[in-house]
Amino acid sequence: MTHGQVPSFDRSVHEELYDYIERHGSVAPPDLAEAVGVDPETMTHEIAILKRDGYVEEHGGEFQVVLEAGTAEEYVSSDLTFVVRPARQSDLTGIVGTIRTITAEKTYLVAESVAEQINFEGVLLRNNNIERRMFFVATVNDDVVGWAHIEAPQLEKLSHAAKLTVGVLPAYRRHGMGSHLLHRGLEWARSHDYKRVYNSIPATNQNAARFLEDHGFETEAIRKDHYQIEGSYTAELMMARTLDIT
Repeated sequence: MTHGQVPSFDRSVHEELYDYIERHGSVAPPDLAEAVGVDPETMTHEIAILKRDGYVEEHGGEFQVVLEAGTAEEYVSSDLTFVVRPARQSDLTGIVGTIRTITAEKTYLVAESVAEQINFEGVLLRNNNIERRMFFVATVNDDVVGWAHIEAPQLEKLSHAAKLTVGVLPAYRRHGMGSHLLHRGLEWARSHDYKRVYNSIPATNQNAARFLEDHGFETEAIRKDHYQIEGSYTAELMMARTLDIT
């Protein structure tokens, strides 16, 4: 499977297997065989083909879809060691908890909707004919402490633009995590041929605005009184960055 490719299959059994795994996020082999209605031996063969072609991988004894996203990278800042890597389905709870902790500050409402969406669906990654969604995480001792998320509908008129959110727990800021996460998200978007990424934040979140500006984002529009936070109306900064496609 190449960068930016929406899955397409020559054989219906491959499409059924992939679609079931993609819808459920992570599936044990016996459950998959039963759901699709194939015998275990046949499924083992067909899954081997999907693995060979880069559509599916096995992690923790369960099958998951593959979104090409690079490898884990370790960083050291002062006395802190952290890893930035592509997220797995098993990171869902940690990502939701991290986002909810940050959005409790009422300064990042778009990210709050992301947490509610993935928690409701129970699925972290998406790659189908309707939408594509990718996450990266920063971890300390295998615990998720930061995230970057990119998603976009699979619509021709919007095929050039993707929504991006990024955040780090307060205790782990000022170690470069946010910059590394944002970089991974932008690189992934660029490699999948997105030309623009956008992010919206309340105007009161000046720290986030400066962070995005430092990384090439510009405020393209302001929606007055778009948010109501603790009884007060607050404007929304609609920020975006154009990506250089090589």
